[in-house]
Amino acid sequence: MTAYGSFPGARPRRLRTTPAMRRMVAETRLHPADLILPAFVREGISEPVPISAMPGVVQHTRDTLRKAAVEALEAGVAGIMLFGVPEDVKKDAAGTAGTDPDGILQVAIRDVKAEVGDELVIMSDLCLDEYTDHGHCGVLDAEGRVDNDATLERYAEMAQVQADAGVHVVGPSGMMDGQVGVIRDALDQTGHEDVSILAYTVKYSSAFFGPFREAVGSSLRGDRKTYQQDPANLRESLRELALDLAEGADMVMVKPAGPYLDVLAKVADAVDVPVAAYQISGEYAMVEAAAEKGWIDRDKAILETLTGIRRAGAQMILTYWATEVARTL
Repeated sequence: MTAYGSFPGARPRRLRTTPAMRRMVAETRLHPADLILPAFVREGISEPVPISAMPGVVQHTRDTLRKAAVEALEAGVAGIMLFGVPEDVKKDAAGTAGTDPDGILQVAIRDVKAEVGDELVIMSDLCLDEYTDHGHCGVLDAEGRVDNDATLERYAEMAQVQADAGVHVVGPSGMMDGQVGVIRDALDQTGHEDVSILAYTVKYSSAFFGPFREAVGSSLRGDRKTYQQDPANLRESLRELALDLAEGADMVMVKPAGPYLDVLAKVADAVDVPVAAYQISGEYAMVEAAAEKGWIDRDKAILETLTGIRRAGAQMILTYWATEVARTL
């Protein structure tokens, strides 16, 4: 028989004995107000269009988008991030539909604002990729390269029309140098001082964006490696963070979330502004596909991934499961 003194005195398992005990001592908690729902609205359709690579996610009509916004609000979700998908014939080299006051995104902002008012935080993607015929996030120069400074002029116009439509937060996602400062100036000079900027501070050139291309009807030719970040780099992210904060970012974001939890933790430790993370299309698709095969428990995997992102330091999580998860919390 083992002597009593050889038994462990410290037993961490005591705090894992029951669900109630584990709940009481949990260090990280998810709440519906931590979640933001990304949503796509497509011009010229009469019924929602399923996105094949993202089971359960659709390109909304204007009517179904309004319904989705109400459902998110009722579930306790904090906000909705809107992406516009114009008709192909409206795409051009300059992304003109993105700055048309009657373009699909601006119309959708007004629709959602009329439906939910200020009860749900309405956010908008501020980028040209959905609207350009070449699919890049900016305008191109004579040699076919993305022209950073010419693109900033377009972003300033986009900020104004989105703010005019009633958006609460703009999300510049194009990764152009100086974008936050130019957008802040454009908003302030047009009487939109109260519109916040959620800076896509850290956005990697990721393989996990694949399903998103279908979601927004991307026309991309080539890749975005000259403006999105190299997945190998971390210090670069902290430099981007310092620049965005200096230019007036109200909130910052890391995208994707799951493959970059180390970067997210570094960012969260470094700032005193709210930090968001975007659980992107490929992350969503992997869980849904594995669950459909019966390889993982879908509901548990969803909560585990979101808890991991929250634990790493995200105060807000953009996730396509936002409304569903909010209902279960």
